[in-house]
Parts: sequence; structure tokens; C-alpha cells
Amino acid sequence: MVFKPWCKKLAWVAVATLSLCASAAEVKPVEALDLDRYLGTWVEIASIPQFFQRKCVRDTRATYSAGEGALVKVENVCTRDDGSRDRAEGRARRVDADSPAKLEVTFVELLGEYRFWVSGGYWVIALDTNYQWAVVGHPSRRFGWVLARERRLSLVALAEVIGRIKSQGYDACEFVITPQMGGLSVRRPLCEALR
Repeated sequence: MVFKPWCKKLAWVAVATLSLCASAAEVKPVEALDLDRYLGTWVEIASIPQFFQRKCVRDTRATYSAGEGALVKVENVCTRDDGSRDRAEGRARRVDADSPAKLEVTFVELLGEYRFWVSGGYWVIALDTNYQWAVVGHPSRRFGWVLARERRLSLVALAEVIGRIKSQGYDACEFVITPQMGGLSVRRPLCEALR
């Protein structure tokens, strides 16, 4: 089939418009999140690099456990370039009773209490039905993490994760693979992981 030049331009405009609409759509959390099933240790498969994780070079994990009251205890651990371990402890809480997958996290402890006036949005935006992987995002799309129960995801699961990231208007190439002992070992864009 031969396209006239103006048809090609029109097709590109339509594709660009659809892409723009997809990226402009609102980030949506999953409809249901069983917090008890979500608790436990998660391995960071990939993330959008953040300044507060700049010292972490591999083996990043997050462990969530029941905290005081309705709070969730958060413990993040990673390995630095020199082989030492970096650890941060915080708390998470739900922020919207109608949307259980919308949480906020703080690492600011003052006078023995965690203060949420300095916190970040933590939205579970994609979740495996068996809670074997999750994608955590933020309405701004400046933050994002791919978490899994194991150090490696199957290619099928990885393809589904990338598809879910894109469906939320994220660029999968902004996510960078987190090297894990026994898992993916090369830091590169997540969008290249299936090649």
C-alpha cells in the first residue's frame, strides 16, 4: 500500500497526539491492595534513579512490616560501591480510604515519632495477582520502582511489567535496572531488558 506524503504526515500527527494523550492521562493506583499480603521483603528490579539512592549500586531491598497502629514499618537496604550496606528506616500509611493503594512514606523521625509533613507519595500502580511483583509510582511520574519477591523476573513477567509501566504514561527507558546478586547484573534501561 502506498501512502501519499500528506497521509504519512497525518498518520504521524495522530500517533503523536495519541502518545501525548496517553502521557497526559492521570496515574492510577490499583483498585485493591491487601496490605497484609504486600508486607514482607521486596527486591528492587529497576527504578527511576533518585538522589537519595545515589550511594546504592546493587542488591537494593525494601522490607515492609506491621508498625504501630495503622503504620507500616519500612526498611530499605542496599550495597554501596565499597561493599558496605546502607540502611534507611521509615514509616508508611494509607492516605485515602477509598483508594487503598495510595500510601505516603516518610523517613523523618523527630522526638521519637515519624513526621509525615515531609513525605512522598507511594502508589502501587501495578500488581501481580499473586503479589510476586509490583510497580510503585507517583502522580508526577518522577518516581518509580519495579519490585519483586525474587531477584529475577521471568521474561513474560518483565514484558507485562514494562507494558503496565507504559500504560500508566511512564517511559520504561527512564527506569534503570538495579543489579542484584543472582539476578540481572548490568545497570541499563529497563526498556532494553527484553533484547
